[in-house]
Amino acid sequence: MKNILILGANGKIARIVEKILLNNMDYKLTLILRNSQRLNKLHDARNVNIIEGSVSDKELLKEVLVGQDIVYANLNGNMEQWAHNIVDAMSDSSTNKLIWITGSGLYHEVPDPFGSWVENYVGHESKEDTRKAAKIIENSQLQYSIIRAAYMTNDDEVDYELTKKGETFKGTMISRSSIADFVIKIIDKPDKYSKESFGISKPGTDNMLNKIREIEHDL
Repeated sequence: MKNILILGANGKIARIVEKILLNNMDYKLTLILRNSQRLNKLHDARNVNIIEGSVSDKELLKEVLVGQDIVYANLNGNMEQWAHNIVDAMSDSSTNKLIWITGSGLYHEVPDPFGSWVENYVGHESKEDTRKAAKIIENSQLQYSIIRAAYMTNDDEVDYELTKKGETFKGTMISRSSIADFVIKIIDKPDKYSKESFGISKPGTDNMLNKIREIEHDL
């Protein structure tokens, strides 16, 4: 059995991952979120432990890390601080495998016009925050897997390609179901994807910026 700690367990991608792993006794899930009532429907699952809390609570992190095999972080907000807290807590534990979800553009690897759109859409301060968070993780001793996602959609499909750090990012869009599928693959074989930063996008979406603008306009 693998013990999986999910931080930000009510996130859209996290919910998909949880649904896939639910009641599969090969996995034991510990789910951390600020409002535990949001996951009330999961309380009856045989392999789920739900804890109300935040990654701002360093003592809680140290406590819940005991016995975990993998940490999957699905977070937003003060990412640099969250990365500090998680890395510090994991460094003091026997758990060293981390899956970290973030957006594309960490290394200015996204070609224009989508690259410039990402920078403007997220905002300079937020983007720099995510970059600092990634550096904290990459400079740690953890066996990390960073996932840099293109513009995320709720499309019910699994269709993706990967690029590694140092390669030009491909595509502009990706379904959350595709990201969840890749998260599961890392959970199952973490050593295969260790110490890597992966860009993820749907093949054939390189020129879909206008479509993204239409989606944003309709939201």
